[in-house]
Amino acid sequence: MEVLSDEELIARYRLAPTSEHSRQVIDELFRRHRSRVIAWCHRLTGNRDLAPDLAQDVFIKAYSSLHTFRRDSRFTTWLYVIARNRCHDEARARSAARREAPDGFDPVAAELNAALASLDARDARTTVQRLMKEVLNETEQRVMTLHYGLEMELDAITASLGLTNASGAKAFIVSAKRKLNVAVQRWKTKS
Repeated sequence: MEVLSDEELIARYRLAPTSEHSRQVIDELFRRHRSRVIAWCHRLTGNRDLAPDLAQDVFIKAYSSLHTFRRDSRFTTWLYVIARNRCHDEARARSAARREAPDGFDPVAAELNAALASLDARDARTTVQRLMKEVLNETEQRVMTLHYGLEMELDAITASLGLTNASGAKAFIVSAKRKLNVAVQRWKTKS
């Protein structure tokens, strides 16, 4: 890929948002800015372990909102506003959780429980991603990720992926859920 500015990459993405080239554009933007967004999240939250997860949230939000990016500012400015807002949301949530702590609350135990829940969530996410790759075709994976991961509406997914079947993205959701249910039952019997 030739060396283009972030803004030029986004302009190319907008020309064909569902092409293979668009995926390369997104990957390139992620590669360019991932480490700096993680560092920014760490600096804003003071939490080195949480920063990569927050950065992932930032990139998901940026990807799903890329169509709203206006060229009146630099992409990095827009991206860091998303990062700042996500980190502030996290700080508010943690502050509210501390304020609501009952009598006899043990903050060390709460942190440990939160860390264990985070590990469980990561393990679950990894397992789901592995199962999706094993049992779903590429279109089913994309539809599930866009709908459940990025919370896109089914009509928007149908249009953006150029699906021509009668039910659009909904048919792929139904098929994917059926396949995943079978895969989860098999996985449970193995565990």
